[in-house]
Amino acid sequence: MPIASKVLDRVLVLEMVRVTEAAAIGASTLIGRGDEKAADAAAVEAMREALNGLEIDGTVVIGEGERDEAPMLYIGEKVGSAQGTGPKIDIALDPLEGTTICAKAGPNSLAVLAIGEEGCLLNAPDVYMEKLAVGPGLPAGVIDLDKSPTENVKAIAAAKGVEPHEIIACVLDRPRHEKLIAELRSIGCGVVLIGDGDVAGVIATSDPDTTIDVYMGSGGAPEGVLACAALRCVGGQFKGRLLFRNEDERARARKWGITDLDKQYDLKELAKGDCIFAATGVTDGSLLAGVKRRGKTMTTESVVMRASSGTVRWVKGEHRLDR
Repeated sequence: MPIASKVLDRVLVLEMVRVTEAAAIGASTLIGRGDEKAADAAAVEAMREALNGLEIDGTVVIGEGERDEAPMLYIGEKVGSAQGTGPKIDIALDPLEGTTICAKAGPNSLAVLAIGEEGCLLNAPDVYMEKLAVGPGLPAGVIDLDKSPTENVKAIAAAKGVEPHEIIACVLDRPRHEKLIAELRSIGCGVVLIGDGDVAGVIATSDPDTTIDVYMGSGGAPEGVLACAALRCVGGQFKGRLLFRNEDERARARKWGITDLDKQYDLKELAKGDCIFAATGVTDGSLLAGVKRRGKTMTTESVVMRASSGTVRWVKGEHRLDR
């Protein structure tokens, strides 16, 4: 259990929920409207405004691209009303995880954010990451990206005292995962396919009610860091390796201080020390209920976690629209 940070004040735990609530409510007006960019922009603007209302000296280390991609919350952007005087906070965020989900009114769209002390969250470039995650209670080193999917499933099954065909894997439903899905099914492994939202997919491994034992496949590196912040709070193991499609992406990684481009990252290398993770549901999902409008009120459901205490809080909010 990490030592409680003196920088991450307890007050910030609830403040992070307010930030994700604002982003979720902002995006909710565009659920099912078919406009991904508009939904994302609404979430970004609401999250930025909420962050700038906090007395922190915050820096976005995982964001929506780089500065030339503004008005998104870009990597390196400074937020908070106490620049130079407030606590120095690194922030990883995804104002609308699952933009396509939101646009199509599908399940598991979230507003997500994690914070840590300066230097505690990997400054990951916006590239793909190969990911492998399991929940708590398994022996250290049970998963390894240098092993095949079959070998990993067999290792997890042995650690759980079950057969490989009793293991259920969560995988993003993408053409690039066709071979992975075929291999898993060839050994009898159950596969839960999700259309988007791999932060929720990784977190699902820590919740027995989901019946998901392992998350496999590639997705965004920023989402990998966010998911690691959550697993640091509730327990689990994560392995990640950055994937590069061209020299431009390799150059972006070097720009952010990453020199070993083939490194297999462990959970505590992606999110170390004390950290806080918060998420609010935009649409209904396995983790959280989505935003609901009832007359002049909106209701939200959120979860907030802290690594140093292992505390997980579920927060239901009612927001008056006429105030």
